[in-house]
Amino acid sequence: MRAFHGQFSDNQPIRRSPAEKQKQLRDLKETLASMKSHTAPALRESVRKRILQLEAELTAAPALKSAAEKQPARGADATRRPRTRIRSDYLG
Repeated sequence: MRAFHGQFSDNQPIRRSPAEKQKQLRDLKETLASMKSHTAPALRESVRKRILQLEAELTAAPALKSAAEKQPARGADATRRPRTRIRSDYLG
């Protein structure tokens, strides 16, 4: 059975809020601290790498948010470009 566009099985990244990212970061740091000495080095490295990614995303989030606030929001009175073709032209 094929997945339709936007379904969870589409192999798309999960979008998380900053609060969810902070929780995941805390959990990963706790996991890294509780790893035994005989844990595979590749596993340790992958957890460290994900921690660094999350920290970078969280530090960049305020900068991205302020840049989005500077752009004017489109209101109801904003003009829209007309479509180049009518949908019925495509349907045959």
